[in-house]
Amino acid sequence: MKKALIIGAGPAGLTAAYELLRKSKDIEVVVFEESDCFGGISKTVEYKGNRMDMGGHRFFSKNSEVNEWWSNMLPMQGKPALDDILLNREAAVIKGGSDPENENRVMLIRHRVSRILFDAKFYDYPISLKWETFKNMGFLNTMKVGFSYLAALFHKLPEDNLENFYINRFGRKLYSMFFEYYTQNLWGRHPKEIDASWGAQRVKGLSVIAVIKDVLGKIFKKENRKVETSLIEEFKYPKLGPGQLWDVAAEEVEKLGGTIIKNARVVKFHKNSDNIITSLVYEHDGQEIMMEGDYFISSMPIRELVGGMNDVPAEPARIASGLPYRDYMTLGVLVSKLNLVNKTHIKTVGNIVPDCWIYVQDRNVKLGRFQIYNNWSPYMVKDLEHTVWVGLEYFVNEGDDFWNMTEDEFSKIGISEMIRLGLIESSDAVLDTHMEKVKKAYPAYFDTYDDMGSLIEYLNTIDNLYCVGRNGQHRYNNIDHSMITSFETVKNILSGNKDKSNIWNVNAEQEYHEEGEENRKYKNK
Repeated sequence: MKKALIIGAGPAGLTAAYELLRKSKDIEVVVFEESDCFGGISKTVEYKGNRMDMGGHRFFSKNSEVNEWWSNMLPMQGKPALDDILLNREAAVIKGGSDPENENRVMLIRHRVSRILFDAKFYDYPISLKWETFKNMGFLNTMKVGFSYLAALFHKLPEDNLENFYINRFGRKLYSMFFEYYTQNLWGRHPKEIDASWGAQRVKGLSVIAVIKDVLGKIFKKENRKVETSLIEEFKYPKLGPGQLWDVAAEEVEKLGGTIIKNARVVKFHKNSDNIITSLVYEHDGQEIMMEGDYFISSMPIRELVGGMNDVPAEPARIASGLPYRDYMTLGVLVSKLNLVNKTHIKTVGNIVPDCWIYVQDRNVKLGRFQIYNNWSPYMVKDLEHTVWVGLEYFVNEGDDFWNMTEDEFSKIGISEMIRLGLIESSDAVLDTHMEKVKKAYPAYFDTYDDMGSLIEYLNTIDNLYCVGRNGQHRYNNIDHSMITSFETVKNILSGNKDKSNIWNVNAEQEYHEEGEENRKYKNK
């Protein structure tokens, strides 16, 4: 029997494990997970009955295979959730679906609201064309935005960096208001230093034109209108947070006979003279253990993957070692109330603002974004009716001043910034706090990333190695894209297909579809 060794029990790793076990009886599957929980950066952290979503994970996909996979793990909501009941609100439910009040294995259907907090005012994200937007901007700024956008339409900049990418789609004024500082805060680099392909992946077809088309589509009730991912108004969400899906997936993997080893950090790979990986070494309970395998599916950071291999040529070793990452810290803050006034038409428990997350565009704070967990799922909060559970998100580098803070130090900064932004009156509103850190949450698009194509060419010469997921491909994939890389990997393994372009082309649709049928292979940058 052949053996597949899978590194990482996040979305990509667990999807690969489940699909291999479901579609083949001839492959033994072993999964190595560095931590003691499942989901990778899509995990859910529970603290005193309140749950935290690391980074905010909307479940939305245009891929039918992904949607079916999710539904098999967590059946869709068939009856109202707790907040629907308390508000006597009509809920989007699926006939014959699960009851979230009586069952845990439920995928909820949630309303998407995410806005920008800029200059103490709320703006829709993405920016909408409505009276409130123009009122908040003021006449002068609105005119500047309009003329700036017209200038961008007629004078396109070369898209050789992220700044030019945004200016071409939104104009320089909107870019400076809503993209420049946030992007620099997120990555720790100015947008001029970041590759434009990050924008192509994250916002794809989103632009002022896309917003106008969406508005017109609604006005004229155009059926089957194409909606950019960033403009969707509903999404799916596990009752107990994103990690619940991966906890269930891990259970299903083990039911099918797969083995999952927690607290197992993979540190080495051995390649033979034919450039085939024959074994890996992992650390577990203070020991280094070697395991042989036939297929190696990696969702670990490429930098660590290549760094753990023997006999890697100098150039791919240089590129891999220089790949950058951005790390993440979040402070869960339990408060009795938020000062933000709900001026929307959306009813909420306690009449809190209805946002899932809010982007912070204030140059006087380090805070990049905050989540309101009550709005993701009413089951994320222990006392939904009397408390608001907020997650303050900070983008940092492992080892910097923020990363090295104690929980008490981090808590004081987070609370002080909440007061500065007017989210709370004083620290008296805070009932409790909890800090979490996530390493390598965001693969970054600068430094040696420019040479990523050459590194991929080298990795593809190792026939039995498959790179999947966000860190496995050093690509800012969403959950569904990470899963699809594993779907494609399993297809290749079972069919014997050695060409991995189908795996690397996932989430490269812009380039992929424009190339034509005759040449759909990954190209160097």
